[in-house]
This record gives sequence, structure tokens and C-alpha cells, in this order.
Amino acid sequence: MTTTDGATSSAGPESKPAFDISKPTIARVYDALLGGKDNFEADRAGADIYLKYVPDAGRCARDNRDALVKGVSYLVRKAGIDQFLDVGSGLPTAKNTHEAAQDINPSAKVVYVDNDPIVLAHGRALLATNDSTSVITADLREPESILADAEVRRVLDFDRPIALMVVGLHMHFHDDERPDEWVRTLMDAMVPGSYLFITDFVDTGEPLQKAMEQAGLDSLNNGWIRTPERIKEHFLGMEILPPGIDFLARWFPEDPEGPVPAAEDLEPYQRILMAGIARKDA
Repeated sequence: MTTTDGATSSAGPESKPAFDISKPTIARVYDALLGGKDNFEADRAGADIYLKYVPDAGRCARDNRDALVKGVSYLVRKAGIDQFLDVGSGLPTAKNTHEAAQDINPSAKVVYVDNDPIVLAHGRALLATNDSTSVITADLREPESILADAEVRRVLDFDRPIALMVVGLHMHFHDDERPDEWVRTLMDAMVPGSYLFITDFVDTGEPLQKAMEQAGLDSLNNGWIRTPERIKEHFLGMEILPPGIDFLARWFPEDPEGPVPAAEDLEPYQRILMAGIARKDA
């Protein structure tokens, strides 16, 4: 996940980007919900607001991370993708995109993008010995700056298919901001055979979904839920691969190891997020 405080683009190797620890950010609140240590008092307070409205918010965060691993594993193993642009990546936590990808294909390349400067600092420390993975400070709202970033162009080959990951990010932008257009700019720069991987908060009329939205608004001033039909529009008309978009606990882009639970059998917190992957064919 990424913050929405308007931080600017990629910093040079010697720079030390400043950050405000008095205000919660999405990346650090998410880290707190995951039980991480890279957060501050304001972020823990933000996480507490989520937990007040949705006591299983931490489990939602972990399920979103598990879905990320499922999606990345499919993209490497079944789709043959070896390049990832992970926008709104958040702070490093197990398992990361590059770990999930490189466990299957050690030569897979990953660029993480987040506009929280602390992500850059921690990412550089984590990836100091990994030449196939990098991290930049940039914002989805300025997709052209992501595409023009020298580090992005160094690591990723835009003449070959890339998987664009926008996992746990759309909910932090209101539809009036037209976030799909930012994603379209990035996908337009990618060749056919590329993929788009998204998770988002869903609205199927259940009270806990609305509670999650209110938690986000109270904690971070964002976090909107959307109908399944609206989430499908995030994929820009591209073909969504089986099983389509679905609740995370029911979403298996690869064959599941056991029976898939019925939607009505899921716990309420398991019906807050949906995921999907689409392929660009033209």
C-alpha cells in the first residue's frame, strides 16, 4: 500500500527523504495491522481505529498479503512473467513480491513503488544485495513519473511483458480522482502479454464492509468500498482471468489444493476484499 500525502518522486542513492511521523500513513498503518515494527505512534493509533470498527482488520491485512503471494506465484509459474512493477508496495514484510517471484524464478525482476519515504529507506536496506530488485519513491497519481524513472527503466524491459500490481491501493483513492486513468497510463506503456493484478475493498451490501470504509475514513481520510461491477472496471476492459474477481479466500488463479469455500460460508471479514488478474492482449 502507498500513502496519499503527495510525496515526490524517486530520490537519489545518497538522499535521505524526510517523513512526518506525527501523521499516520497507509504503508505504516498496514505494517502495524500486520504486526510489523516499522511504524510509529500515529500509525498504531490509526491501526487501532481499524480494529475498533473491524476487529479482524489484521486478518484482512494478512489475507491481502496471502493473495499477493497467490497472484505473483501464478504470474510466474503459469503465465511466465518475470518482471513486476509493484505500485503502492508498502513496507517490506514476508512474503514480499520479489521473494514470491524469485522463489520460483531466481532471475525475476521487481521494482517497488511507494510514496512513503520510509519505504525507500527500508527497501534499500533489504535489497542492498539483490540486483534484480529495486525500490523508488513515486506516486500512482503521477504515472508518467514512474514510467520516466531511470531506475524503473534500468530494471524493467518495457519491450517484454510486465505484471503491473496495484494490490490494496485503489480503495485509497476516490472515484472522482479517476484512479483507473492512472493505471491506464501505466498499462498503455506495456506490451501485449502484460498483466494487471488488483485487490480492492468490495461493497456487496454487508455491514462489515461499510464499517471498514468508515474505519479508513476516520483513520486515514480514505478507504472507499466499491461494488464488484465497479471493481471490474479497474481492469480497463481487459479479459479477467478465471476465476474472475472474487473474495480473497475463494480466489485461486491456480488450481486450489482443496475445495473452494462457498461465499456464504466465509467469515464476514473474509468478504471485505476481492482480487483479480487481467491480461493485456492488444
